[in-house]
Amino acid sequence: MNRVKRDEIFRRFQQANPHPTTELEYTTPFELLIAVILSAQATDVSVNKAMRKLFPVANTPAQIHALGVDGLIPYIQTIGLYRNKAKNVVETCRMLVELHGGEVPRDRAALEALPGVGRKTANVVLNTAFGEIAIAVDTHIFRVSNRTGIAPGKNVDEVEKKLMKFVSPEFRMDAHHWLILHGRYTCTARSPQCWNCMIADLCEYRMKTPRPDKAV
Repeated sequence: MNRVKRDEIFRRFQQANPHPTTELEYTTPFELLIAVILSAQATDVSVNKAMRKLFPVANTPAQIHALGVDGLIPYIQTIGLYRNKAKNVVETCRMLVELHGGEVPRDRAALEALPGVGRKTANVVLNTAFGEIAIAVDTHIFRVSNRTGIAPGKNVDEVEKKLMKFVSPEFRMDAHHWLILHGRYTCTARSPQCWNCMIADLCEYRMKTPRPDKAV
């Protein structure tokens, strides 16, 4: 895909949604960090429901660490892999208190040193909480980048590198949000809504799905 096409795609995303953001609910960088850790292999909807119960009770590293694993589990047991996530969250909170004064570090290496935090989670926090240019590649973004031809790659690292290289600077800050929303609601995994897609004429996917027949 050439730059003209790619720029037009993001221009359309921008016109349709000038100020995109995460669908996870949060008020502080710490709340976002915990929500993103918990969102791995889980829906934002399920995480938001759990956080609405947890955060009014404990929304600082010290408070969640004080709950401990057994105290945290009742709040997050509706989320997939909750036992392992509870251990990671409590240990992350301990490290934040002991190593970072209870604050979320604005540093990739320090973020990735926290349990349950990989490159994708660190990118989300750096971009969404701290306003830094970073593109977190999840399954939605990986699929959209490959299917459309925006930034094809064999793995998430390759796709991330290509997005950072090919997406024009004016669109990089919000590219992550536009792509994930497009993948979540339009360019879905099983039945992409190509007939209802704002970039269908620019997309290089060869097996575009036709409009389903209207019910009689």
